[in-house]
Amino acid sequence: MQARSSFKPDGEGITLAIVVFIAASLFVMPLALLARAGLTADGILTLAPILDALDSRSVPRALVNSLDSAFFSGLIALVLGTAIALVIGLTDIRWKGIFTFLLLIPMMVPPHVTAIAWIQAMGPSSPLLQALGVAPEIGSTHPLYSRQGVIALLSIQHMPLVFLVVLAALRAIPREMVEAARIAGSPPLAVLRRIVLPLLAPILISAFALAFVSALGNFGIPALLGIPARYTTLPVLLWQRLASFGPDVLSSVAAIAALLAAIAIAVIALQMTLLARTRSPLIGPPQPPLEIGLGARRSVVEGLLGLLVLATLVLPVMALLTTSLIPTYGVPFGLATITFENFAEVLFRQQVTLRAFANSTLVAGLAALTLAAIAMAIAHFINTRQAGYRRAGAGLATLAETTYAIPGLVISIAFILAFIRPIPVLDVSIYNTLIIIGLAYICAFLSIALKPVTAATAQLDPALEEAARVSGARFAMRMRRIFAPLIAPAAASGAILVFLTAYNEITVSALLWSTGNETIGTTIYNYEDGGYTTLAAAMSTVTVIATIGLMVALDRFGRRLPPGVVPWRV
Repeated sequence: MQARSSFKPDGEGITLAIVVFIAASLFVMPLALLARAGLTADGILTLAPILDALDSRSVPRALVNSLDSAFFSGLIALVLGTAIALVIGLTDIRWKGIFTFLLLIPMMVPPHVTAIAWIQAMGPSSPLLQALGVAPEIGSTHPLYSRQGVIALLSIQHMPLVFLVVLAALRAIPREMVEAARIAGSPPLAVLRRIVLPLLAPILISAFALAFVSALGNFGIPALLGIPARYTTLPVLLWQRLASFGPDVLSSVAAIAALLAAIAIAVIALQMTLLARTRSPLIGPPQPPLEIGLGARRSVVEGLLGLLVLATLVLPVMALLTTSLIPTYGVPFGLATITFENFAEVLFRQQVTLRAFANSTLVAGLAALTLAAIAMAIAHFINTRQAGYRRAGAGLATLAETTYAIPGLVISIAFILAFIRPIPVLDVSIYNTLIIIGLAYICAFLSIALKPVTAATAQLDPALEEAARVSGARFAMRMRRIFAPLIAPAAASGAILVFLTAYNEITVSALLWSTGNETIGTTIYNYEDGGYTTLAAAMSTVTVIATIGLMVALDRFGRRLPPGVVPWRV
């Protein structure tokens, strides 16, 4: 009795309560308000708002365009990404690590920067093509301002995502099955067709779903390429209506946003259902990659991969660089026209760009640190042996996956609905401030921070913490002395990934920024949209260099981390 009366509540329950409160405030409440605004009429749950929205001409057309571009770009990304993963994961080509790193860079470059780079690489006024003497005739239509251009760039943007998912799965396929088939005399193509691809089927479904949902919510590429071609998708339509009419159209826009969110969630739910039905028990822990000999064809395959890197990375980056080094877009690139004035303008003179760099660094940095702490707490609950905490952790992880699948513009609209009025009790308004952007980042990017931490946590022995618990160590001490030191490197990796994603993004902040609260992504887009192409190129070049630098640092840091913590080090 005496021991029971001296018992003090463990901090584990308090920590869980705090995380649940954050999830309810920043995840559940904004999306619930969006659902209420988009799926109710006179307080009754109904599809009438969505049906009313679909009754117009623009919404059905945008819906068809969204599904069209997402499906075909996802399909192309699936084919190309899987083919590259099979080459790197199964054959004896050289420089696998270098190829993997270079092929994944386009995934980390913001979509609107990708679109700007390709616009400047392929257009009649392209300084790079003019310097090479192969530019299209002046006055001709830009080849990327079309449905095909939108699908092509969405495919390039999301191909690395498929490649990453399939490559990780290839490392988990038991080598014994493949080696037994090869010893039995099966040619490589037969092994691929009869063993590898059937085992990969669930992963291919998952990869296509990820590419589809990512393309469905993409704003930067359809905005910059689709608007000139009158190929409008739902995210672009949402942005156009709110940018033109402001909060007065929130109710009608909420119905479109709810429709977009419902499609994304339905695709993810279908993916999870199919995975549950087709999951293979043969997938195991990561193993050394196979190295099927290509013989004389190895150099040819390596050359093709090199050309792919040149086409998807080097060409657009060089186009950005050459455009940023000329005084005015359309001026031929050469020694006589090179100038660094555009870099001086965006880095030292323009107040809006200086403010954007500072704002993005501050908001992305704080969001990354906050999400690292939340991810560590959730991962701890997932890994604990106490059933109640484990179920709570799994539920929070599912919520993080769901919000990550929801397009960023939908999350923006949900946050506008939630915080357009002052916060009750506190009577403080965060609308049109950096705070609302940072909170939206926390909602949108928790899954990115959580994945590396859960990958590292899965390799810990729960007996370590149980021994400390039995010895009388409280929750705070167990976290400080055992869990946090072991997981901190993975949490740091997750924080860097969040920072990389949030630093340059535009999808979430496109509707939340205001004068004085610009981000890098919105400033680059506004420069390009306003005709200041050389300034947009200079600012984009700076962000690409920063992105690659952070990726290199994370890659070096990831050499000392368990497999799966740094995504491309599988």
